[in-house]
Parts: sequence; structure tokens; C-alpha cells
Amino acid sequence: MKPKRITKHRYYLNIAKEVSRRSTCFRRSIGAIIIKDDQIISTGYVGAPRKTKDSFEHGICLRDKLNIPHGERYELCRSVHAEQNAIINAARAGVSLLGGDMYIYGSDYQSQTPIDAFPCFICKKMLINAGLKNVICSTEDGGMKMFKVSDWEKEWREKDIIDTENQYGKKQIETRESRRVKGKKE
Repeated sequence: MKPKRITKHRYYLNIAKEVSRRSTCFRRSIGAIIIKDDQIISTGYVGAPRKTKDSFEHGICLRDKLNIPHGERYELCRSVHAEQNAIINAARAGVSLLGGDMYIYGSDYQSQTPIDAFPCFICKKMLINAGLKNVICSTEDGGMKMFKVSDWEKEWREKDIIDTENQYGKKQIETRESRRVKGKKE
């Protein structure tokens, strides 16, 4: 009997999961890898810029300290996102990303439970400009979801970026809005 072999998608997502273990964020562990011609050409994880102190070294998450909810005010985060670091690392090595695919794995830092590791708006814009073709993300149910970058381009031409259905942090935002509305009714 032939042993069951995992799919290429699961294989690459598992590698992104291992990369995520290098993350230096108290909120999320995220890892990203870029594949081109069935070969890993770059990796990245959530972490502070090179030669600077990360949240672990500071001993605190600045966004937690400022009570900033998930999915908001990324400009106040010490870290560079995994997707951004994978793109930056490819550029540092002089590697073209055109036509490549990115795999992103994410989990909650404390519980290590999987999350919907969908890119934020800033990362989506970078992924479009980098010329990537597909983005395959882990989901909170342990599965995966594939996005075609050309669909983002088309959707944003017809609507706007805030109309995107799969937003990182959307569940937290909806929950917060639900509490506000509920609070107003009571």
C-alpha cells in the first residue's frame, strides 16, 4: 500500500507554519513563503526591522499598551508583516517574484490556534505590485483559502479596498461594532 502523500499546498503551508515560529509578536505568529516554479524563493515572518528591538525584547506589545484592537493602526506596530518581509527578502537577494505564489500561515501567539491569515490592506497592495499570482492562507478551521491576486485588482477597480470581503481583523471589528450597537440599545 502506497503511503498517503500530502498535497503541495499543504506542504508549502506547513513550511510557512514553521517559518511563523520565528515571529516576535505577542498577538500573532505569521509566516510567509514565496514559491516560483515549484521552488521556495523567499521567506518572511512577523518581526521588527533588522537591528532594532522587537516586542519580545521590549517585553510589551505597543499596540496592546495603547489598547489598539486587532486589525487597526498597523503603523504603530513595531513589526514588519510576514508578507512584507518575504517581499523585502526577495528584493535583497535580487529575486523576481513575478508570477509566484505566496503561502501564509498564522496562529494566535498565546494559544497557537490557527487563524484566518488573510493579508491586511497594506500587504494586499504590496502583493499586487510584487506581481504575485496566488496567495494561499491558513484558515481558523485548519484549512486553507486561495486568493487570486487578479481578483483583488478587479474587485478594487470596480469597488474599493474597504469593500473586500476577506479582511484581516474583520471578525474583531464586527464584534466591536456589535458591542457598540448593543451598548447603545441598552
